[in-house]
Amino acid sequence: TLTLPNSLFGMGNPLLDISAVVDKDFLEKYGLKPNDQILAEDKHKALFEEIVKKFKVEYHAGGATQNSIKIAQWMIQDPHKVCTFFGCIGEDKFGEILKQKADEAHVDAYYYEQTEEPTGTCAACITGDNRSLVANLAAANCYKKDKHLDLKENWKLVEKAKVYYIAGFFLTVSLESILKVAKHASENNKLFTLNLSAPFISQFFKDALMEVMPYVDVLFGNETEAATFSKEQGFQTEDIEEIAKKAEALPKVNKKRPRIVVFTQGKDGTIMTKGDKVETFPVLKIDQKDIVDTNGAGDAFVGGFLSELVQDKELEQCVKAGHYAANVIIRRAGCTFPEKPDFH
Repeated sequence: TLTLPNSLFGMGNPLLDISAVVDKDFLEKYGLKPNDQILAEDKHKALFEEIVKKFKVEYHAGGATQNSIKIAQWMIQDPHKVCTFFGCIGEDKFGEILKQKADEAHVDAYYYEQTEEPTGTCAACITGDNRSLVANLAAANCYKKDKHLDLKENWKLVEKAKVYYIAGFFLTVSLESILKVAKHASENNKLFTLNLSAPFISQFFKDALMEVMPYVDVLFGNETEAATFSKEQGFQTEDIEEIAKKAEALPKVNKKRPRIVVFTQGKDGTIMTKGDKVETFPVLKIDQKDIVDTNGAGDAFVGGFLSELVQDKELEQCVKAGHYAANVIIRRAGCTFPEKPDFH
C-alpha cells in the first residue's frame, strides 16, 4: 500500500546551514560551548562573516524540522511529496536555494515569502565530534498564522495529513500556529509529535512548551534536553528513564492514545516509554573514524522514525528506522544523504 501524498506535515524554521570545521579559539571568541544550539545575539553578528572568511564553509539546506521531513521523504522514496513543509523565507538567493533543495528532495514545500527579512541562516561550528549551532532566524521568525497557515489552500494540506511534526524551535516563532495544528490533530485522533530541540527551549520558552504539551502524542529529545526539561519541570531526577516516565504522565487531551516519549543518547541506547515500562534500543555500531559530522543526527533519527510511523509501522520498527537514518547521516557532511536508503 502506497503512503498518500501530504500524509506527513512539518512546520518550522527553514534555514541555510553554513557549516565549517573551526578551532577552539573561534568558539571561545564568540563564547560558544562545543556542543550546543542557540539563537544568535548581537555579539554573534560578526561570526557569520568571519566563519566564511576564515574557514572552508559548506552550504546545506537546514532547519531542524525541514531536515527531518526531508529524511522521512528520502526513507519513503515513493510516492514523492508524502511530506509537506511550511515555513518562512526571504525573497533572495538563499531562499531560492532552499526551494531548489526541497524540490530535489521531493518534499512538498510551501514557503511564506516576505521581503522584510532575509532567509535565515545557521552557523554550524564543528570541532571533532561536536557541533555548536548558532541560528540567525531572520525570515524564519516572520512566519504568520493569518498570512499563511489560515489560507484555505494551505490549511487543506494540513487536513490531509495524519502525522504532524514540529521541532520545539518553532515555539519561539509562532505558538498560535503550533496550537492550531496540534488541536486539529488531537480533535481528529491524528498523531502530533514535538521535539524538545534544545535546552534553551525548556528554560526560556517553558510556558509555550507546556501549552502545547497536552496535545503531544510523541515527544522526542536527547539526553541533555531531557535533563534540562526535568530540572525546569521540577521532576527532581536525573535518571533519564524516570524523566521519560514523568514526561509521559503529563496531562494529555486526547486520551485515546498514551503519550510516547523517545529520548536519544548519542552513541548510547535510545529509550522509549511503553505503557508503564521503558525500553532501551541499542544504536547501530559505528567506527569513530567513519563519523564525519554529527550535525543533523538527531533530525535524521526523527525523520527515520516518522517515515515508519506514517506507514503505521510498529514503534520498535520506527526506532530502528531512526537509528538507520542517523547512522547514514553522521558519515556525511551536513544533513545530506545518498541516493537511496537500504533499510528493511
